[in-house]
Amino acid sequence: MEKFIKAGECALRVNDSGTGERVVVLLHGYLESLDVWNDFAPLLTPHFRVVALDLPGHGISEVRGEAHTMEFLADTVRAALDVLGVGRFLPTGHSMGGYVVAELLRKYPERLTGAVMLHSTPNADSDEKRVQRQREIELVAQGRKELLARTNPAKGFAEENRRRCARQIGELADQVCLTEDEGIVALLKGMMARRDNNGAFRQSSVPQLFIFGRGDEHIAAATAEQLAASHPQACTTWLDHSGHMGFVEEPEACARAIVDFVRKIT
Repeated sequence: MEKFIKAGECALRVNDSGTGERVVVLLHGYLESLDVWNDFAPLLTPHFRVVALDLPGHGISEVRGEAHTMEFLADTVRAALDVLGVGRFLPTGHSMGGYVVAELLRKYPERLTGAVMLHSTPNADSDEKRVQRQREIELVAQGRKELLARTNPAKGFAEENRRRCARQIGELADQVCLTEDEGIVALLKGMMARRDNNGAFRQSSVPQLFIFGRGDEHIAAATAEQLAASHPQACTTWLDHSGHMGFVEEPEACARAIVDFVRKIT
């Protein structure tokens, strides 16, 4: 069921399947919305209650201020789940959504049954990445966000999947154009400012799963392998035919990894 709720001071759009003892919360990435999960969530609903939401600044949730820090997003997600009557849950974050998962793990570990990082890392932005994000802020300020719509969505997919996933790439491009300029900028600023959470992951008793794509242009396979090696406490799953959008490119394999992870930790 799709509805609007007030989480703290922020109005959010949420989609809640409503049934199931175990709860998975799907957190979308940058320039996405809860709609990105439309084809994937039904693979999880036979096993879990599935909640998805538009993070503040994206989709049709509110923009709240000039910068949306990852801490603010985590606080808002926690408040949303309080409103929905959810106690403990498994956050599954795609890309930027994973940065929110990292803050949930750091701030609210007692609420988590586990943590799934889907094509995401606990790393802070590199200097190079901050420069890239600043360029995107300038593009938006110049009224040229259509350039983001033309370039960003396709980069998320492995080259072998781009023709097959043309519909999904087009839908993501449309989403960029519909996203408020202020929301794009607020989330770019929040990502630039985020902390390194590698230590929090290593020290946490919360079970963790990293899911990586072999063809990911945003998180190169070599980088992902180094990250997995540096986090022996976490489980790692590889999607051999995916880029940065494994839940779209290999949805059944991605869903199976999450289901198997939950079975392992319960």
